[in-house]
Amino acid sequence: MGIGEWVAPRRLGRDFRWLLASSWTSNIGDGIALAASPLLIASMTDSPVLVASGAVMQFLPWLLFGLHAGAIADRVDRRVLIMCANGVRALVLVALCAFLITGTASIWIVLAVAFVYGCAEVFVDTTSSTLLPMMVKKKDLGIGNARLQAGFLVANQFGGPPLGAFLFALGSFWPFAVQAICVALAVVLISRIARTRVPARESDGGRTAVHTDIVEGIRWLWRNPPVRTLVIIILTFNITWAAPWGVLVLYATEHLQMGPVGYGALTTASAIGGLLSTVSFGWLERRFSFATLMRVCLSAEVAMHLAFALTTSGAVAFVIMIAFGAYAFVWGTISTTVRQRLVPHELQGRIASVNIVGVFGGLVIGQAIGGVIAQFWRLTAPWWFAFAGAAVTLVLVWRPISHLAAARVDDGTDAAG
Repeated sequence: MGIGEWVAPRRLGRDFRWLLASSWTSNIGDGIALAASPLLIASMTDSPVLVASGAVMQFLPWLLFGLHAGAIADRVDRRVLIMCANGVRALVLVALCAFLITGTASIWIVLAVAFVYGCAEVFVDTTSSTLLPMMVKKKDLGIGNARLQAGFLVANQFGGPPLGAFLFALGSFWPFAVQAICVALAVVLISRIARTRVPARESDGGRTAVHTDIVEGIRWLWRNPPVRTLVIIILTFNITWAAPWGVLVLYATEHLQMGPVGYGALTTASAIGGLLSTVSFGWLERRFSFATLMRVCLSAEVAMHLAFALTTSGAVAFVIMIAFGAYAFVWGTISTTVRQRLVPHELQGRIASVNIVGVFGGLVIGQAIGGVIAQFWRLTAPWWFAFAGAAVTLVLVWRPISHLAAARVDDGTDAAG
């Protein structure tokens, strides 16, 4: 088997290859910004509030417009929506480059650009997650999601940030110019996909209000126990995960005495674990049930929190973080696959948006809790909170996971081409 066949198996079809190419290209640009954006903001202000505001722009658009993006994705041609939203992202980046080149950029302009860019990204990411179930058979969703996640790890987490830092050293506008090119190229690549028809609706065909569509999606989710359980698991585990992650830099530099370089290495270690899982996911999927893999991943999450709470060694923490990246990749791929198998095509956008809003909501809640706990107790206290919360949640969902993971896999007529 050639590397091309391994990356994008022929059975997944031509449209999947265009989707994969577009996703990987866009992730390179986003990875560049992952390093360049904080550097740009830090070069313009030394205010902790303004620097933190740059990070807020990553999740605020999701909380404001995430549900609306899902509803809109379920009523229009999804390919066209992605192209338009990416077009907006590219234009915003070009405008930022113009401000930087002419020396007229200010911190407020940069934050405004980040917000508008983030709003467009909400529509891109929500809608992109609905395309794969329309292209491939249910039995191939696992491997398809694994390949998309691999692109995120390689381009966004590994390749992009160092390139972004290097380009920023050449000139503040260079990383954003390259990012604009990547986003524009992603538009061209996604345009090669065959037209993605508007999903069929069970209603009488009349146009409904967006908020009515949102309520319809939430009502369907609440009445579907497996998908409801999945969303609750993701929300809860993101709260417990984010509690210690919000103070990870202090935990690494002060508690573990790793220094700034060690902290950077610690955050990169998870991507190493994720890459290791990319080559083994197909083997895992063939030999173990999704229920077994989900239980193992969630159990590993509980054990990871306990291990971080107990260790005082930077080397041990590095190994734990590699293990985290490995099982987190498997969990992310499986949870996305299970959701896509269980949700009807006409609801994919709305349910995906509820899921992602839950992710960002969990991050906000968890980071707030973790900061307070660390302030009043010590830097390991958020890990103990995460361990206890994740352990209780795991006990409660242990049995429902069997029903959650038992998504029906048809033999080929379920991909809405």
